[in-house]
This record gives sequence, structure tokens and C-alpha cells, in this order.
Amino acid sequence: MRYAPLIMLQSNNRAMDVSVIIVSWNVWKWLAPCLDSVREALGNLKGEIIVVDNASTDGTPERVREAFPEVRLLVNPVNRGFPAANNQGMAIARGRYFLLLNPDTRVLDRAIEFLVAFADTHLEAGVVGPQLLNPDGTVQSSRRRFPTFWTALFESTWWQPYAPRQILRRYYVLDRPDDETQEVDWVTGAAMLVRREAVEQVGLMDEEFFMYAEEMDWCRRIRAAGWKVFYYPAARVIHYGGRSSDQVPAVQHLAFQRSKIRYFRKHHGPIAAVALRAFLIGQYLWQIGIEGAKAALGHKRAMRRERIRIYAQVVRGLIADNLKV
Repeated sequence: MRYAPLIMLQSNNRAMDVSVIIVSWNVWKWLAPCLDSVREALGNLKGEIIVVDNASTDGTPERVREAFPEVRLLVNPVNRGFPAANNQGMAIARGRYFLLLNPDTRVLDRAIEFLVAFADTHLEAGVVGPQLLNPDGTVQSSRRRFPTFWTALFESTWWQPYAPRQILRRYYVLDRPDDETQEVDWVTGAAMLVRREAVEQVGLMDEEFFMYAEEMDWCRRIRAAGWKVFYYPAARVIHYGGRSSDQVPAVQHLAFQRSKIRYFRKHHGPIAAVALRAFLIGQYLWQIGIEGAKAALGHKRAMRRERIRIYAQVVRGLIADNLKV
């Protein structure tokens, strides 16, 4: 497992309340307003902002240095992935809490103060997630129960519309109101406050997850160590979503499916992982067949060819992964 205990990191400065850690990759357009919102949302807290840039080519590092000189900036020569870059940020962080924040977010009002205050009064809280909002102000799903194998077969696949209602209702915690503070299994990593002591106990994020599922795995480890994970809707964050990963759809597809398989191998065993991989390869081959048939009938051929190219790349990647196991 490529994650390390926090004892390898910088000593904690108890006077620092929170370290806000943001990983960026070619998203300056979104990062700048995000940083502006963080400045305001820190309020009376003693905090710091750390940006870890994953080899952006849009001038992000230079622009951060110029527009936000107070930000502690780390620049990677290559894209190390989301967990590894967050681990770098935590390695130099000085706060009692780490707020992991996506660059395509805008923190509303005093959300960071609210999160820290909640954690300070709930000493059992290892992780606290705010309520995420879509740009139009509607609630964005961000609290989860851990997935079962059946969840994995339906969630975020082409079969999701045909899933038995209860499977996804359970996974997305649709049986609980959005405006209720509640203990959950895990919260999505677009915005999550993590207690330093919890990370000292369980270690950092698993860097074998390049992106996706790393926060689910982390929350599972944190809960297994006796800490609780909370969803706290009084703190609100707008999440625009997918501004980095959408730039490379083939990589996005492959990283998502690889992470899903890794999670199930790690927590459910090799048989579940092998079965899930076979199912995912089968569904991509099925989609290639459907797109090929539509292209043959002359329907949006350029789009169909691009989809076939992406899906074929994912299939090759998943088969190659299987040969390495």
C-alpha cells in the first residue's frame, strides 16, 4: 500500500486551526475564484492554503504566485494523481485539521469555520463533509454508504437506470433528509475536513488510487479505527464538478473503473475484483457494439467513432491490468 503514517510529516503546530489543501491540474479558471472564496470562508480561523499543482500547462503556478502570494505552492513535474498530491500537501500542513478541497468549488459564507467548530465539539469526528450544491443551488449528492458488490454492478454504469430502486437508494442515502446532520459511511472528496489525529492513526491516502474511490477507502480505514464520519449541511460548498478529469475522457473512464476494482479487491477480496473486472469489460464491449451499429446506420458517425476509441482504450487498459495481477 502506498500510504504513509503522519509521523513522517511536518510536526503539528497546535496554534494553526486548519490547512486547506487544493490539488490543481489545468483549472486556473476555477482555481482563482475557489481561492478567493477560501480567503473569505476562513473567517476568524488561523489557517493556511496549500496548492499542489500536478504539472499544469495553463500557467497555474505562475498565476498563483502572482495573485495569491500567501498560498504555499508545491509544483509537481508530472501529474502524480489526486491522492499522492493531497498527501504532499498534508506532508507540509500545520493545521489541526486538513480541509481537502477541489479547485472547482466555491466555499460559501463561513463554511470552513462551521466545519471546524462542529469537529471541535464532536471529538469522535474523524471526517466532516459539508453539503455540496450544484451551481443552480440544488443539493448535490455527497454522502454515501459503502457499496455492496451489487452496487458496483449498477452505479455509474450503463445499467444504472435499470438498477433495483433499493440498491441505489441505500448507496446514496436517499432515505435520510438532505438538511439533517448525520453520521454516514463516507463523504465525497470534493470537500472534506479531516482531523489530524485520525490521519496520524490510519495513515495518508492510498496512492494506488490515481483518482476516484480514494476518499471512500480512506473513510473506511478511518471508521475502522474507531472514528466517525459526519455529513454537516450547515456548511455549504458549491461544486461545479469534473473540470480536471473531463479534459481527458478516456483517462477518466479508465481511472474510475480501475479504482472501483482496486477498492473491491482491497475490501472484498480477489474473487469480487475478478468478477467486477469481467463485468466491466463486458459492458464496454457491449457499448462498442452498440456504437458501431449506430455508426453503420449513419447516425452521428464522428461521435460514435470517438466513443468507440475511448471505450476500446478502456477495455485494453482493463485487460492489461488483469494480465499484471
